[in-house]
Amino acid sequence: MNTESGELLGIDPIELRFPFELNKQISCTLQLTNKTDKQVAFKVKTTSPKKYCVRPNNGMVAARSKADVVVTMQAQRDVPPDMQCKDKFLVQSAIVAKEIMPKEVTGDMFTKDSGNIVDEVKLKAVYVAPSSSQSEGYEDGNLGSLSYQEETKEPKESEKIISEPFALISKLMEEKNSAVELNNKLRQELDLLRRDISRQHGGFSLVLVLVVAILGILLGFLMKR
Repeated sequence: MNTESGELLGIDPIELRFPFELNKQISCTLQLTNKTDKQVAFKVKTTSPKKYCVRPNNGMVAARSKADVVVTMQAQRDVPPDMQCKDKFLVQSAIVAKEIMPKEVTGDMFTKDSGNIVDEVKLKAVYVAPSSSQSEGYEDGNLGSLSYQEETKEPKESEKIISEPFALISKLMEEKNSAVELNNKLRQELDLLRRDISRQHGGFSLVLVLVVAILGILLGFLMKR
């Protein structure tokens, strides 16, 4: 464990290492350890306040206790020359009364004129390449993507297999509809044919009646003569 031996606070690590990646926020955690039997106030400053977000940037550490500070580097759009970082951090600490609340911490508490016992520790920021585990994770992510593509391919085949019966059913339904239409058409033609036959039979009976009537008239006429 790389710890700076300040008079009041032990700080770990003393070098903020950021695995640099473009367009990605990167965080680093500082652990502050109060080495005294008094309450210690702290404040974290940086030479690039617009580039880093420090939470909390000030607060209290109880006697013989620890506190964490998260330093987040905002997403960067450009790679710095030779991956060099010139940013610095300053951790100020001062012994304060127990009655002091974290929200009451001010910059004046860390000056020599305040009458408090103060301490300062300087830290530097360093850009490092992503670790091998992260790289392996990235490769695994690619493999995972390929596996996902292969897995998604199988459902497509399944969908194709499942779609075949549906296609067959659809074809059978079309054939059924065609058969029904043909049946209806045949029924209509049969009805027309029956009507024609009925008309023909009706016409034949009428002619027969007329012929018989005429023959009867002729026969009666002949008998009278």
